[in-house]
Amino acid sequence: MFDQIEKKMTDWISQKLSITKESADILRSEYWKKYGTSLAGLMREHKIEPEEYLTYVHDISFDNLTENLVLKNLIENLPGRKIVYTNGTAPYAENVLSALGLLNVFSSIYGVEDADYNPKPEYKAYELVFKKDELNPLTSAMFEDELRNLKVPHQLGMKTIFVSPESKNEPYIDFHTSELSGFLKHLI
Repeated sequence: MFDQIEKKMTDWISQKLSITKESADILRSEYWKKYGTSLAGLMREHKIEPEEYLTYVHDISFDNLTENLVLKNLIENLPGRKIVYTNGTAPYAENVLSALGLLNVFSSIYGVEDADYNPKPEYKAYELVFKKDELNPLTSAMFEDELRNLKVPHQLGMKTIFVSPESKNEPYIDFHTSELSGFLKHLI
C-alpha cells in the first residue's frame, strides 16, 4: 500500500514540477526527511495547494487489506476513547480502517487537514489536533510506526508505543512492539 502511495507521490511531483520521475522521487524522499511529509516540503518550497495532491496520492486500491477481527476485538476492549491521527487525510484513514474492519472502533479520526496541514512530528500539529479532540496527554497513549512522531507526544506526557519490526532505543519510547495484537493482548 505504501509503495502505491510513494509511486503516486513521485508521479504527481514529476508532472506538477516538470521534472523526471527519478528527480521527483529524490525530492519526495528529501522533503519527507526534512519536513515530516513530502506534502509539507511541496507546500513550503513550491507553494502547492494540498487538496489536489492529497486527493491524487490517496486514490489507491485497498484490495490487499483484509478485516482483522482479532485486532478489532483487542482495540475495542482497551479502556478509554480511541482516536486515529494520521499525516494522511481523515478520508484516507477511514478507507484504510474500513478495509481492516476497524472503522467503528474509533470515536474520532483526524488527518493532516485537521492540523492545518502541519505534519507530525511538528509540535503545532499535535497541539491543534489534541486541542480539537480535548485530549489530555497525561492520561493518553500514542501508538506510532514512525519513530520521530513519538518525541513530542512523550514530551507532552503521553505514554508512547513504537510499533515497528525494528527496535530503537530512544528516551521518548516507553514501549516497543513488532506485533500490535500481541502487545495489546498483554494490556487487557
